[in-house]
Amino acid sequence: MTTTGKCACGAIQFQFEGEPINNAFCYCTECQKHTGSDKWFGIWVAIDKLAFTQGEPAVFERLGDSGQPVNHLFCPKCATTLCVEVPVVNIYSVSATVLDNNQPSSPNMVIYAASAPSWATFPENVPVYEKLPPDL
Repeated sequence: MTTTGKCACGAIQFQFEGEPINNAFCYCTECQKHTGSDKWFGIWVAIDKLAFTQGEPAVFERLGDSGQPVNHLFCPKCATTLCVEVPVVNIYSVSATVLDNNQPSSPNMVIYAASAPSWATFPENVPVYEKLPPDL
């Protein structure tokens, strides 16, 4: 299975092979700042499964909770954030909103719930973690 996606202006396009590792709502304060919303809906894909097929994304690097770099990849023309590279766990967290017509219907977990705004609501019947699951 091949999944494709692109930024709002179409300058940056990508694809990944196979099923995602996970689908997660992230309520960390960094994701809130980058989305301008209460959360990020990330589709987790192994780094070696995703390839940029058109254009070159720009990168904003920050430190994650692990103390290791986390890289936000975005279009330099329209500023759409495409994915977040998390090298410490070897994944891209791809924005569900940039996928071409095959967005997942719901997350499999909620992470960083402790940072969620008081008005945020979590989906029913999915695990909710104050920060990260213990095995991550």
